[in-house]
Amino acid sequence: MESSALAVRRSSWFVRGVLALLLAMGLSILAMMWWWDTEPGYFDPIKATQQRATERQQPVVVGSATTTALIRSLEVMLDKRGGYLSNDKLPPGVLLDNIPNWEFGVVTASRDLTRALRNEFSRSQTQSVEDKDLQEAEPLISSPNDRWLLPSSESQYRKAIGRIDSYSARLADADKDDAQFYARADNLVDFLSVVSTRLGSLSQRLSASVGQMRIDTDLANDPNAQQSRP
Repeated sequence: MESSALAVRRSSWFVRGVLALLLAMGLSILAMMWWWDTEPGYFDPIKATQQRATERQQPVVVGSATTTALIRSLEVMLDKRGGYLSNDKLPPGVLLDNIPNWEFGVVTASRDLTRALRNEFSRSQTQSVEDKDLQEAEPLISSPNDRWLLPSSESQYRKAIGRIDSYSARLADADKDDAQFYARADNLVDFLSVVSTRLGSLSQRLSASVGQMRIDTDLANDPNAQQSRP
């Protein structure tokens, strides 16, 4: 009977230990979720551009602020509390949704700007040669945002930052033919058109999520316009 009572006590202590461990793990996960679920601070693109130029001992030129803002946005996303969470497969990262959704927005906006840099801002015309760094940066930043196997999403994005940073440095170096940034109206219009379309899509999705009545704008009030399905 003594051995039976001893076994019961051991079993009871084991159960208590397991419950205490699970409780501690749960509280730790909740604390980390609270700590990580914080909006990163804002940064001043102008100050960031001047600081980067000072560190390189280079002048601020046309395109410096744009490339610096792109680089800094990606750095904030990757280096914030908890790091990059969109590809986390374990708690607490997998339990969060606000931050991964925000990260996806940063990645999407960065992809659009990187593509615009590669195809428009860095080229004088459609027949000109692509910039070598931007040519490699765009596919890197277009990597899936939830990949955790090697190469992981964040490793690809850091490589893209390195390529964009190299392009930014070559804009301000002594070699006048090394890299270019053409701040032309047509380039800006093309990029803003992409941004406008992207925001319009998000606006429609947000409006639909709350069940509001929406006006059908598919044909843009053109009486001669047609569509494949009503």
